[in-house]
Amino acid sequence: MADHLIAIGALVLIFTISTFTSVHMGALALVAAFAVGSSVAGESADDVFGGFPGDLFVVLVGVTFLFAIAKNNGTIEWLVHAATRAVRGRIALIPWVMFLITAALTAVGAVVPAAVGVIAPIGMSFCARYGINPLLMGLLVINGASAGGFSPASVFGSITNGVVERNNLPGNPGLLFLMSFLFNVALSVVAYFLFGGRHLLGRRASDTAEAPGGPDTGSVDTGGGSPASAAPSAPAATATVAPATTEAVALRLDRSRALTLLGLLGMVAGALFLDYNVGLMAFTVVVVLTLVDPDAAQGAVDRCAWSTVLLVCGVVTFVGVMERMGTIDWLGDSVAKIDSPLLGALLICLIGAVVSAFASTTGILGALIPLAVPFLMDGQVGAVGLIIALAVSSSVVDSSPLSTSGALVTANAPEEVRLQVFGSLMKWGMSMALIAPLATWALFVVPGQG
Repeated sequence: MADHLIAIGALVLIFTISTFTSVHMGALALVAAFAVGSSVAGESADDVFGGFPGDLFVVLVGVTFLFAIAKNNGTIEWLVHAATRAVRGRIALIPWVMFLITAALTAVGAVVPAAVGVIAPIGMSFCARYGINPLLMGLLVINGASAGGFSPASVFGSITNGVVERNNLPGNPGLLFLMSFLFNVALSVVAYFLFGGRHLLGRRASDTAEAPGGPDTGSVDTGGGSPASAAPSAPAATATVAPATTEAVALRLDRSRALTLLGLLGMVAGALFLDYNVGLMAFTVVVVLTLVDPDAAQGAVDRCAWSTVLLVCGVVTFVGVMERMGTIDWLGDSVAKIDSPLLGALLICLIGAVVSAFASTTGILGALIPLAVPFLMDGQVGAVGLIIALAVSSSVVDSSPLSTSGALVTANAPEEVRLQVFGSLMKWGMSMALIAPLATWALFVVPGQG
């Protein structure tokens, strides 16, 4: 027990020290992983390094590298025009288009990081062009991924329904998907109006193009007021002396842009149908594009979000030490011994949300549902309701910048507001770690109490 308390205390210290000092959280987490792993868990350096999330590193670097090239060669600009035409220039609908596209991708089987990794950079390009709050766009992309994440064909849904079936528990895959989707829609509506969405109503792309200045994403609105990013600062690309010529160049699909689009489609298809790693596919596309158009790759590697990569990978490495020590299982076992099933159900949802904010949602779903079996077997707590509550609680916290989805959004946010986006997502994600379990517990668990 003492070892587990030391690990939990170290995690608290990581966030406390990095909050009140200039020490980088990722570097601090790596030091803590080495210190706790070697002195408490008895691990060697190789054991600690074994928990380094190499797959997450590749995803973060590969995707941001690819979209840096896509921005250089004008593919992002082309996609911006295409999506704007699809919604007839209604800027208020653009975040919801990103929500639905991401939800559709995860619903048909794309892993959540793959879907967010593909859509988040595109969504962020709209923020830069039309003065949409990057925080608003990022949350709708992340919530969209969670909304589709529990369909029977999705990764989250398959894991959850499989664990339920293996433990001979009653399940309802359709209801799980519906409730998760509706909860994320409701959450997105709140985020939309909380972070400047109402100021987008009635605006059109032509208004932005005709304005004397284009949007500036130099700051992020974290309240209900008008986003500071809506203030014009620099001339818009379409407000030039020869707008028709600029428009034609921006919309022309040349060889480099066509190959980039094919690469993006290949990433989606590989994630959906072949279960390929999205980061490795991104690097493959990067190499091909660099060979075809070397100029587009100039400076792209410098725009990879290296600070975010260090931060996320460092914290995940430390959480891996905690998992190997059995600290996560110890927390779950402690909850399982509580006499009150209803209180135990709430604590399991809280643990799932808090841990998932720093670690793998996939792993949490597979680990915590079996711990709820003692509560469910005696019928005092409805199985379907608790499973829905646990699933939703563990997934909506993916907005934390220490989770893969939140990290991808942070990494692709405009560089000048990246730190603000990180801080705002941290506040939102941590609040979700408390609010979501309470809300889902009240909505899905308490009504089903036996």
